[in-house]
Amino acid sequence: MAQFVHDGRSIDYTPSAAVTAGDVVVQADLIGVAKLDIAANALGALAVTGVFDFPKATGAGSGIAVGAKVYWKADPGAAQADDEAGANKLIGKTIKAAADADATVRVRLSQ
Repeated sequence: MAQFVHDGRSIDYTPSAAVTAGDVVVQADLIGVAKLDIAANALGALAVTGVFDFPKATGAGSGIAVGAKVYWKADPGAAQADDEAGANKLIGKTIKAAADADATVRVRLSQ
């Protein structure tokens, strides 16, 4: 029998290096966003649900349609619609289209 722990909107996280509020944290296939600054080796929290504006590349072909799956590319630290053969981790789906010129894309996290 499973025992309820909490609602799961955020999870505990203890980073080995300091994390700034808003940083995207990748743990295998789990993506979270730091809710507040977290000092190295200190307990903090990552949001794993919710809607966030993620940075994205700009320029021709970088737009992302509403409802599209969005992936996190660690280098350069941007959201995009291409998983690059599994190299990028799924963040969620867009809830608002992002044009080529937009520097952010609005995404509903989904794990």
